[in-house]
Amino acid sequence: MDDVSFAHGPATIRLGDIEVPRIGYGAMRLPGKDVWGEPDDPAAARRLLRRVIELGIRFIDTAWYYGPLVSNRLIAEALHPYPNDLVIATKLGGKRLPDKSWAPAARPDELRQGCEHDLKTLRLERIDVVHLRHIASSGVPFGESLDALVAMRQEGKIRHIALSTVSRPEVELALARTPIVAVQNMFNVGGGGGPLARFTHSEVDRPESVLDFCTDRGIAYLPFFPLAVGNVAQVRPALAEVARKHGATPAQVALAWLLARSPAMLPIPGTSSVAHLDENWAARRIRLDSDDLRAIDGGAPGDPGARTQS
Repeated sequence: MDDVSFAHGPATIRLGDIEVPRIGYGAMRLPGKDVWGEPDDPAAARRLLRRVIELGIRFIDTAWYYGPLVSNRLIAEALHPYPNDLVIATKLGGKRLPDKSWAPAARPDELRQGCEHDLKTLRLERIDVVHLRHIASSGVPFGESLDALVAMRQEGKIRHIALSTVSRPEVELALARTPIVAVQNMFNVGGGGGPLARFTHSEVDRPESVLDFCTDRGIAYLPFFPLAVGNVAQVRPALAEVARKHGATPAQVALAWLLARSPAMLPIPGTSSVAHLDENWAARRIRLDSDDLRAIDGGAPGDPGARTQS
């Protein structure tokens, strides 16, 4: 196992009674094109997952609707029986339609069915962390969906509840009803999204407030699309200059920027390449100085570098 030292902030982060290194792996890239169907090389996908464990990564983020069911099945085929310290997190609240589009699935019966899909395909009796992905267009009240997850936790199907694509008021509302161990919102140096970005709403589109709230409360913050769907160097050219200075790639610098932004950050970059996986994990060793942060932020709204914590 590689060492887990980090240049910025603590090496680990807590999610309730669980502790993991502060870079995870997002399984969205495991299925085929458009997060649909089988990958071109399933054996390579399983090798990549085994490399995740070899490196020392102990947090894998997945969802039954990646594939659908493909990511979960590959994770189980490659890693089950799981290492005792591996944490698998899933998301409920979405689904895929036959035309490969993404759609909300937030009714209690849909959430329960999704949880059963996760349990079966991952070969688990209980899921460590389950995010409620709140999609405003679902028409289902947030509290109604949250209550469904609380019920499943009481039944022993879920260990810890987390949230995704939520505003700060929604996080506060949830905390008044149940412990929340993590929030997964879109956050990256370029501000770019991807196929799920359209499910966010105006409150979520201002992520700094949610991140700062999570930092203050000791809630893990998982930035999805941490590399702006691979185009982060195009949307923030200064990354290339900082990367040259550190002998790194722009993507590595983008991850280091996230780790420097808050000790609550738990990036979950996804890839189907072992080489990129190794690069992402190595980003934890890059120490950005104040000049680097100013160059990267470049006067961006909110100037996140000005509030960087190390």
